[in-house]
Amino acid sequence: MGIISNSVKICIAIALMSGTNVADYPFRNTSLPWKDRVDDLVSRLTVEEIKEQMSRAGEGPKGGPAPAIPRLGIKPYSWDTECLRGDAFAAGNATAFPQALGLAATFSSSVIFSVAKAVGTEIRAKNNDYVKRGMYGDYMGISCFSPVINIMRDPRWGRNQETYGEDPILSGMLAESFVKGLQGNNSRFIRANAGCKHFDVHGGPENIPVSRFSFDAKVSERDWRTTFLPQFKACVKAGTYSLMCSYNSINGVPSCANSELLTKILRYEWNFTGYVVSDESAVENIISQHHYLNTAAETAAACINAGCSLEVTSNDADPVFYSMIDAIKQGILTEDVVRDRVKPLFYTRMRLGEFDPPDDNPYTKLDLSVVQSKAHQELALKAAMQSFVLLKNKNGFLPLKKTVYDKIAIIGPMANNIKQQFGDYTSPINPAVTTTPLQSLSELGKDVHYAAGCDSNACTQYNSRDIQKAVTEVEVIFACLGTGEILEREQFDRADLEWPGKQLQVLQDAVKYGKGAPLVVFLFNAGPLNLTWAYNNDDVSAMFEVFFPAQATGEAMRRILINQQDGDVPAGRLPNTWPKYIEDVPPITDYTMEGRTYRYFKGEVYYPFGFGLSYTTFKYVAMIYPVLVKAGQNMSVSIVVKNTGNYDADEVVQVYIWWQKASVPVPQLQLVYVDRVRITRRKSVDVEFTIPAERLAVWHDAMGWVIEEGSYGISCGGQQPNQKVKVNSNVITGEFTVTGTAFLGMS
Repeated sequence: MGIISNSVKICIAIALMSGTNVADYPFRNTSLPWKDRVDDLVSRLTVEEIKEQMSRAGEGPKGGPAPAIPRLGIKPYSWDTECLRGDAFAAGNATAFPQALGLAATFSSSVIFSVAKAVGTEIRAKNNDYVKRGMYGDYMGISCFSPVINIMRDPRWGRNQETYGEDPILSGMLAESFVKGLQGNNSRFIRANAGCKHFDVHGGPENIPVSRFSFDAKVSERDWRTTFLPQFKACVKAGTYSLMCSYNSINGVPSCANSELLTKILRYEWNFTGYVVSDESAVENIISQHHYLNTAAETAAACINAGCSLEVTSNDADPVFYSMIDAIKQGILTEDVVRDRVKPLFYTRMRLGEFDPPDDNPYTKLDLSVVQSKAHQELALKAAMQSFVLLKNKNGFLPLKKTVYDKIAIIGPMANNIKQQFGDYTSPINPAVTTTPLQSLSELGKDVHYAAGCDSNACTQYNSRDIQKAVTEVEVIFACLGTGEILEREQFDRADLEWPGKQLQVLQDAVKYGKGAPLVVFLFNAGPLNLTWAYNNDDVSAMFEVFFPAQATGEAMRRILINQQDGDVPAGRLPNTWPKYIEDVPPITDYTMEGRTYRYFKGEVYYPFGFGLSYTTFKYVAMIYPVLVKAGQNMSVSIVVKNTGNYDADEVVQVYIWWQKASVPVPQLQLVYVDRVRITRRKSVDVEFTIPAERLAVWHDAMGWVIEEGSYGISCGGQQPNQKVKVNSNVITGEFTVTGTAFLGMS
């Protein structure tokens, strides 16, 4: 049976002293239905005990964990694990996978699934070890505050790096894969449970020009339904056990007290039966920041009635949810509602296996040998390479024609900046398995010259002479630049899209003193930068967007540059639009989608959503689809793609539709299908897939989702149709007609 922790021994001892065997409680009877077991457990709790369980989901000695209930043999429980792309903030080792936006750039559901599975495996293994040792502290649990699926709606938002980009369909597809990968496919138990956040109408500002803690997002019903909700609906459909309500208000009502969001939409329309947890201090902010309500009792009642089950405090001794008992006494909250809200918490814990014999649960057998395993390290490397987006490759300079040069330069503040290459919400940094650009790219030169040039990636102090010395008389220059976590992250927006400090001068001096040496630029950032100089300068031979690749950074860069193995060819695609002029982007506080993302943006771009170059070329030979589609029916489509170049490589197949004449405002273009496929050089593949009927629907405020009769456009290719900045492949376009009308309802 394994080792019994001291806390469990104490719980059993107390129960035995009371004359009751905890094993005899119906909630521990594995032959009973889950609902009966949950109902029995919750019926045995006092309101005081429920108050504690619903108030302790945060960090710190007063923030969590949810306390033990010794008389029932129930152990403490930690709710606050961060699993965005690794076991973030936790003690000890854990594989650090690329930041979420980089994972989105893979345009690969299978990559997201594999990463989430690895993350779930590691946190479960570590939790097994903690439980054996009777440890229930911060970030030691298996309930995740992940993934982040807010839309990257503004390039200045500090948390763009945590998202899956700007498209709700792509974000929903990746969220579904994350949830399923993390939670596992066992019919009885889950490996770890997902918690999609931040729900909802959230995506900046953090601190510029106003605080996220008091911000009120004014959103139209159409934008809410067509941009801010679809990916969360996909997350619910995938089976997530939790969502986190956000800091902001929505049209005047704080998210965590918003019954339209948490009850009407989430529970009645989407049939969600899990739990809602607040963002840290979001409940307290309803009083102190939003000034929406005045007392703790009113606020506890509003949040719990709306559908919130768990409060995350900032280590508060007296959480707002403690006042639920006063709210019950005042008649603004009922005990029945409180008991209903706590049930999903214990249902989740049951499905995680807490109240079943450990030997019945395959996930309890995971041990620490899986943490930073060789397979997970290889996956981190693969994910990093697949996330890189090749933005520029003048005259086919890459892949490099030599694997070792006589003399090279590696420059820039991100070249040997181990912390900043990871980004926010990362696993602990393990130098033993981490490679920096300087470490790995140095293998490409016999004589390596290095200069950071800047004091930090903020680059407020710059030494031009160091750059000059490094790049003089070299054969190739590798420049590593970007923002890093110190410049864009949670609570830190950017005021503009300019290069940090003197970083642009690093590039300009590299060209000036390099005197014709090819220059390869690597960009470490989430939000776009002003690329005017680098984009137009012919001395910049190649340019990559690499986001924050984490532990495998250097090795992934080296392998991509030389195409070390067949298939080490860049195929990442931008999950966001890269605008030329910030003046074309509406204020960050304006929540209309007009002028935002590829679906509505009309300004000039450096690179469009879905853009990414390859070392090879592709030709779309045929697209077979029905020209008549009955409203409400799915579309079966087949595409033939040929690799016409000289390298085995992945291609990201993108399918878009547009409405020729809709009766309501619609996006100018909408991604409806994407897949990343490996194609051998000089070979073709058939890609067959189904476009779900609901992806053709438009939103009517009065009727909900409607598939309208009429003519539609469709395209397939490795890019958007009609984009000005093109990749080396064609796009096939066509039309089809929907006959009849289908009403899909509000959900």
